[in-house]
Amino acid sequence: MPHITSLESLHLNGAWLTIGVFDGVHRGHQEIIRQLTAGAHQHGAPAVLLSFSPHPAVFFGAKDLKCLTTPEERAEIIEALGVDYVVTQTFDQVVASQTAEEYMAHMLRHLGLKKLLIGYDFALGKGRAGNYEKLSQIGRESGFEVERVEAVRFEDGVVSSSIIRQRLTDGDVAGVAAKLGRFYALSGPVNPGDGRGRTIGIPTANVEAPADKALPANGVYACYAWVDGQKHQAVTNIGVRPTFASAEPIQRVEAHLLDAYADYYGKTMRLEFVERLRGEQKFPSVEALVAQIHSDIEQARTFLRNE
Repeated sequence: MPHITSLESLHLNGAWLTIGVFDGVHRGHQEIIRQLTAGAHQHGAPAVLLSFSPHPAVFFGAKDLKCLTTPEERAEIIEALGVDYVVTQTFDQVVASQTAEEYMAHMLRHLGLKKLLIGYDFALGKGRAGNYEKLSQIGRESGFEVERVEAVRFEDGVVSSSIIRQRLTDGDVAGVAAKLGRFYALSGPVNPGDGRGRTIGIPTANVEAPADKALPANGVYACYAWVDGQKHQAVTNIGVRPTFASAEPIQRVEAHLLDAYADYYGKTMRLEFVERLRGEQKFPSVEALVAQIHSDIEQARTFLRNE
């Protein structure tokens, strides 16, 4: 099923629906999707998930908010979980100004809505007036049922996208993976760098991450790198390379593939973050940096071998 960006061409009957940003598609999101697909398919109904881009918080002015998944990444993950139709609706002034009644009337026209599943803290419509109670009232009047799915909890609290962003800020990619149910990943084209890695015998691929993608904290990570359908072990550095003087430090994502290297320029590389090895640091010399990188490589081999 293609990734749909508008409801205008979609006309269904008796659909089961869930609505939300679903950024990260974490374990809490996955529980909603599990219940959606299981219930819909048991009743012979299409399972529809409607998401938004940009993130509503960004639309309302949260300029520093970074996404855990791009719309394309999100759709791919959700489709793999068995959803029949993934719709990413543009969140604009028209959507933001609609009342809950107006928005749900739109869902009824295009989906023939039969059942709506929502998260424990979900609300939609102008002023977020469309909470569980309001949507249930609309449903009774319009002929669809509303079900609220409770939060998924870990020992440290409810699983949420905001908590996962904080874990990334801390560099805790292993903790993020536990809440996602998969490794945190980013994809981007491999662009030419300054070739410094090759001059010290440790060539790297300079991966250009999407500008609005959340990155783990600066540091060194054991990763899996996917390119041309092949999976490689890798050590990835995120940071500004403080050992090398620079008039304008630029944050880079640089992956050194273990036991493999080729000309990856122009190709898309996907990095999956397994474990943080250390924070970014400035070394007294290039020789000291190279010695540490070799130590990082051996540590990464150990983590990835035991993973």
